[in-house]
Amino acid sequence: MIQRQDAEPLPDPVFSIEPQLEALLFVASEPLPLRRLAEIVGAEAALVREALGRLAQAYSGRSKGVHLVEIAGGWRMLTNPECADAVAALKARKEKDRLSAAALETLAIIAYKQPVSRAEIERIRGVGAGPVLRHLMELDLVRVHGREEELGRALLYGTTQSFLDRFGLKSPKDLPASLEV
Repeated sequence: MIQRQDAEPLPDPVFSIEPQLEALLFVASEPLPLRRLAEIVGAEAALVREALGRLAQAYSGRSKGVHLVEIAGGWRMLTNPECADAVAALKARKEKDRLSAAALETLAIIAYKQPVSRAEIERIRGVGAGPVLRHLMELDLVRVHGREEELGRALLYGTTQSFLDRFGLKSPKDLPASLEV
């Protein structure tokens, strides 16, 4: 802390920009140059360099999952190599959870028409929906919501809480206005 003789201590200017720098580096997809960081947080480059040094020191050591490093002309947060297996498992799961164009199309039909039968989905899409429906159910984005009252009592599909969570919705009513399908 810097302290004036006649008043309370002034806040440490380096300490005050550390959270901003940490947040910027956390969300950045590429190294951020010192000059750009200084520009964003509105501080002198020397002050930013000192704050980055403090942050790098705080993240150093084997007990942290990430490190702050200066690479490729900028600063970046990188995962600790000791965490490679956990990171790889997450990335593999994300690849499995990726939705194809067919899955997104089917999911949109279900979201806007729910509850909707497989036959109705296939009529709208013009192709079979079985494998795509199974995949959406495995991802917990779609579930059976009941049966039709008509002959054959076909299953009716609708979205789940996981669907709402994944797409940042409170309820299906929060879907954007639909184009008539």
